[in-house]
Amino acid sequence: MTRQSTTGPLASGTLRTRIAALTAILCASAALAGCSSGDDTTTAESTAPTLTASAAPVSSAPADPEAAAKETALTVYRGFWQEMQALYADRDGTTTGLEQYAASETLSKAESDAQRAHAQGRIYLGKVTFSDAVVTKTELDSKTPRVTLSSCLDVSQWQPVDAKTREPVTLPAERITKYQVLTTVEKWPQGWRVVRDEPQGKKC
Repeated sequence: MTRQSTTGPLASGTLRTRIAALTAILCASAALAGCSSGDDTTTAESTAPTLTASAAPVSSAPADPEAAAKETALTVYRGFWQEMQALYADRDGTTTGLEQYAASETLSKAESDAQRAHAQGRIYLGKVTFSDAVVTKTELDSKTPRVTLSSCLDVSQWQPVDAKTREPVTLPAERITKYQVLTTVEKWPQGWRVVRDEPQGKKC
């Protein structure tokens, strides 16, 4: 029997085919190893979010507690006099909004004075204004936080009239209609309330 020779063109072609296949396998393995390598950051870098200036978080400074308390006190005092006007103009006594702005002796005195005027057949019409309001003291660290205001109260346009005829009631000519008032606003569990509103007997 004649043995087939392993040399020649056929053998050379087969060898070249095997070498090419082996090279492809090695290249594929190297490529897979490269994808899982920790040194290759191409994929991570391409998918990482880019933080632009518009996306940066905006930090805002915390509100000043003292400034906020002063603003609240002035707002409450303004609401206090709006409700005072409504109370004194309501002879039927159905107005109860003052409780949202006043407490303690200020609330009780306002209610009793209004009732007394109504019992005499009087109501008050017009408006009360205040100006030159300044905060003279803040005590925010006390057990009951409070703010003290000083302002010029003008009652010249707030007139008592007869509840039936609406005729103005005669008042003393020497009465002071614009005077300095000292007001204390405290923070109660229900909110900020006027607890003292004291005329100082001084014109302004």
